[in-house]
Amino acid sequence: MTVETKNRRVTAADVAKSLGISRATVGFVLNNTRGQTISEATRQRVIAEAERLGYRPHTAAQALARGRSRIILLALPDWPVEHSLGRHVAEASRVLEEAGYSLVTYTLHESEAVRPLWEALDPDVVMGLLPFSERDVASMRASGIASIIPDPSSEPMAWQTGPSIVAGPGLQVAHLADLGHRRIAFAAPDDARLTAIVEARFSAVRNKALELGLPTPDRRHLDFHDSSARQAVQQWSASGVTGVVAYNDETAAAVVAAAVREGIPVPGELAVIGHDDTPWAELFVPSLSTIRLDIEGLGRQIAMTALVAVDGRAVPAEDPALIAALVRREST
Repeated sequence: MTVETKNRRVTAADVAKSLGISRATVGFVLNNTRGQTISEATRQRVIAEAERLGYRPHTAAQALARGRSRIILLALPDWPVEHSLGRHVAEASRVLEEAGYSLVTYTLHESEAVRPLWEALDPDVVMGLLPFSERDVASMRASGIASIIPDPSSEPMAWQTGPSIVAGPGLQVAHLADLGHRRIAFAAPDDARLTAIVEARFSAVRNKALELGLPTPDRRHLDFHDSSARQAVQQWSASGVTGVVAYNDETAAAVVAAAVREGIPVPGELAVIGHDDTPWAELFVPSLSTIRLDIEGLGRQIAMTALVAVDGRAVPAEDPALIAALVRREST
């Protein structure tokens, strides 16, 4: 006997009706319920018929039954999705998928026009790369979200001074100083969305320069679509700046390209170092010296932190010495 299931979800009841057996038996087989005395022949018949009819488990119903959605919601700041952030999320997603969880990303915006995604998904954990606002925490609590990371009840962590923020800029400045550069500048993209992280990185650059006895670096914000990069290298050249710490590889490329167009040799008169070690940094001419972060390691750390919250798993120790590494290439 067959069941008409066109244009609607196939249910366990449809499988039971098609086979002429009880709904409970089908449910026990499809849910792999332990302690049942169901013959192997019946079990195989149920599995084969469920596959033939196109049965798919109802995720929401399963989540309600077991008290979990097996969804981890990662709330991203309103930053451009650059190569490093993409790798970070991809590795976290891979680790969580292996553990039986789905990672869903959601970009936080200031506007309240759209209902927060955690209200619709009922995730097991909501994680953020930055601390959540009081408004967002209240919304999560009202939605019944029990696990929020960073924990809003704990002392807020100073993410601006975390190893993934300060290690790279420190290495950039130290590298230029080791090469004999005394006048250093800092170049950042002119993107308001990045204000907080640009400020954090510049603070790390300034502190490292102070530690090494260098003057406070001149900071410029570059718009990649106008002449601001060329104006910056002109002014840096005139003021004796010989080394540039760039916010990322894209900014470093903009500075190098502007210097080449101005006839300023790189690295002869202006050394430039980027950040993130994007794939094209090595292909750029001249190839870009840069900072390689253990992005995959950070992604795994995100995933394991989420699993601790739901499964009580141990978080592997993170070695700060491996967080950032200098990659020396032609631009310095």
